[in-house]
Amino acid sequence: MGRVVLVTGVSRYLGARVATALHADPGVDRVIGVDSAPPRRPLGRLEFVRAELHDSSLDAVVRDSGADTVLHLSLAASPAGAGGRAAMKENNVLGTMQLLAACQRSATVRRLVVRSTAAVYGSSSRDPALHTEESEAREAPRSGYAKDAVEVERHTSGLARRRPDLSVAVLRFASFMGPVVDTPLTRYFGLKIVPTVLGYDPRMQFIHEDDGVEVIRRMALGDAEGVFNVAAPGAMPLSQCLRRAGRPEMPVPARGLRMLGGLARRAVLDYSPEQLRLLCYGRVLDSAKLQDALGWRPRHSSEEAFDSFVAERGFPAKAPARMVGRVTHRFRAAASR
Repeated sequence: MGRVVLVTGVSRYLGARVATALHADPGVDRVIGVDSAPPRRPLGRLEFVRAELHDSSLDAVVRDSGADTVLHLSLAASPAGAGGRAAMKENNVLGTMQLLAACQRSATVRRLVVRSTAAVYGSSSRDPALHTEESEAREAPRSGYAKDAVEVERHTSGLARRRPDLSVAVLRFASFMGPVVDTPLTRYFGLKIVPTVLGYDPRMQFIHEDDGVEVIRRMALGDAEGVFNVAAPGAMPLSQCLRRAGRPEMPVPARGLRMLGGLARRAVLDYSPEQLRLLCYGRVLDSAKLQDALGWRPRHSSEEAFDSFVAERGFPAKAPARMVGRVTHRFRAAASR
């Protein structure tokens, strides 16, 4: 008899793609997609159950599905996409707590895979060249997506201690990149004039969206346990990313960049303290543990993942001079206040 897999977050791109990939796997009998909103893309013959992730309705879904494998992929990265910061935290933290409680009570769940983020490591001038899974943040994240992910991991560790019979894996992803995925970082690179932090050129590391889906699929059907970094080989300086995208760079002081909140909100971007530190110091992961556990390597390097993003978006070589002047004036005005 094949696996029965429950996937949260199927209204978003990653969850929908993972659910579709598992549905096509001969080792899987059923895939049940769960989310508080209907899927944005057709799920074909997949089963979909609408449920609020932060209340008791999730317990009934897990129990009635008879799932033996649960993939928790609904971690929201942007307040704008989640309906505001309060709704984002409710989804990320309270939703995780409800799901983990349902898994703890379930008589059928044996495998749990949780999506997390490399943002839990933070970004600092004192960081190691490569973060391993044993690395600790120099300063614990205090806001936004990164803080939520730290709490998600803490609650997941608690479940693993309470239910040692469960096989639990936590995946800390580098920034997703590719032709279709939409994230605060892809929107940042999509700006016609890209603000950077004066005096810094951080190393950027990505994971191609196809490789990210494949990692989750393999983890769902495997038995590797623990925390795993998920990242493509290599890294690129931010300045090189912008050259490849044909995007003009506008270096501004960190104080000036923080004051662009109004512009950022209109562009659906994320200039949280964690994002600003990433734009200063970058972050690069060592994913050898994952590759050893799966016997698999990502098909795309960080450069190839970024190039696939640029090729699909069709960025122009440069922005019009009049637009450069207008945005430059706004940046300088914000930085000088």
